[in-house]
Amino acid sequence: MEKRTVGVVGFGHLGQYLVDQIQKQPNLELAFVWNRNISALFGKVEPDNILTNLLDFKDFGPDLIVEVAHPSVTHEYGAAFLAAADFMIGSPTAMAAQETEAALRQAAQVHGLYVPSGAFWGGEDIKKMADRGTLQALKVTMKKHPTSFKLEGELAELNKSVMDNPVILYEGSVRGLCPLAPNNVNTMATAAIAAHNLGFDHVQGCLVSDPSLVDWHIVEVEAWGPGDMKSGKAFRTHTVRHNPAATGAVTGSATYESFLSSLLGAHSKGPGVHLC
Repeated sequence: MEKRTVGVVGFGHLGQYLVDQIQKQPNLELAFVWNRNISALFGKVEPDNILTNLLDFKDFGPDLIVEVAHPSVTHEYGAAFLAAADFMIGSPTAMAAQETEAALRQAAQVHGLYVPSGAFWGGEDIKKMADRGTLQALKVTMKKHPTSFKLEGELAELNKSVMDNPVILYEGSVRGLCPLAPNNVNTMATAAIAAHNLGFDHVQGCLVSDPSLVDWHIVEVEAWGPGDMKSGKAFRTHTVRHNPAATGAVTGSATYESFLSSLLGAHSKGPGVHLC
């Protein structure tokens, strides 16, 4: 494979990990790094690779742009990124906004929009069922320690009240949840994108705040396929993923390596939306 240049938008824990790994890959070259707080890059990123104004991203000639900052970046710049390069969206909760999803799908006419699987286990199989129209239902349950959540509005208040026992913070459509937990439910957003015949309105999400989970993030995926769901005779699969995570960590440790694998596979699929 020809060497590809990669721009990284966001320099939190995941962004720092990716920048370090990109520079170790023989087929990748760092194009630029942007961060809302530019001073965080000084002494850690070579001056020639620091992008100070995100509007100037084209000047660095990236083949692939990777967003690991915040959904707001994709709302504002995602379509522009896709007009110039392949784009890997690290905050797929942005696509819960119907206007943003429509704009990104429309913009992915020349370059590819890549959605990393992250902590979503079995995404390719679920997408295959969605392609065939045989996926009947999908539910994703995420369980984390209360300090691992970054929540908005009423969910933030409810999470503050969690003491000793697990509490269900939310159960309903993924579209309704994404704006309330934009940093925590990218796995659910990825599920809604993979299960495109159901989408954000019909894929169900359940968010559980559990004080006992001091070492883990737990993600459960339940999918129903061909057959009669009412009689209990439909295809069904239920996976449970235990992801090691320190108390208070938003992203589990195994997700970092998964994200790197997605980045390495984000190429050569052409226009459209692709899981990677």
